[in-house]
Amino acid sequence: MITDRSKTCALELDALPSRIGQVRRIVSAQLRYWDLVPLIDPALLGVTELLANVHRHARPNKRCTVEMDFADSRLTVAVRDGDPRLPTARMPDPTATSGRGIAMIAALSEAWGARAEAERGGKVVWFMLRERRPRLRLAEDPPVLTAVDALAEPTAPAEPPVAPAEPLTVPAEPLMVPVESPVGVPLESPVEIPVGAAAARQAVTVA
Repeated sequence: MITDRSKTCALELDALPSRIGQVRRIVSAQLRYWDLVPLIDPALLGVTELLANVHRHARPNKRCTVEMDFADSRLTVAVRDGDPRLPTARMPDPTATSGRGIAMIAALSEAWGARAEAERGGKVVWFMLRERRPRLRLAEDPPVLTAVDALAEPTAPAEPPVAPAEPLTVPAEPLMVPVESPVGVPLESPVEIPVGAAAARQAVTVA
């Protein structure tokens, strides 16, 4: 059975190897729904170790509840079972193939703990993860405009120097162009048309 209220989620199951993979997928989807993607990997690692401990050590059965609660930027993951015996964290033998579960949870979490529940006749083991989002860099404040700055005349940007234009050179020699007669018959020789200063002193007469 799955219950979900706000950012609190609980899942009841038997801690069997065939169910642990299913629980991992549910936990991953729930954290993604809560927009807690950076916490998925450590949460899956921790809940897998706690369920493995229930499967190996819990008596008289493997019935348990996985609970998740997110508040104040902290995610608390807890596993409840019917065995009142509390786990202990110890340094495992380097050559051992098991026994690292609680030590691993202590290393990956901000805090962890275990307590017996007299009313329910079992225990709860939990660990806490902190949400660490990247800090946003605030843009620098714009400069403050004072009254003196507001009254000051704006300074025009300096213009690059302009190179002086080269003087226009007019050819001194007269320009030789063919001129047609009024009736469209070319003349026998081209007519000199003076240009520049020479044009002011003489004119061309076409017969």
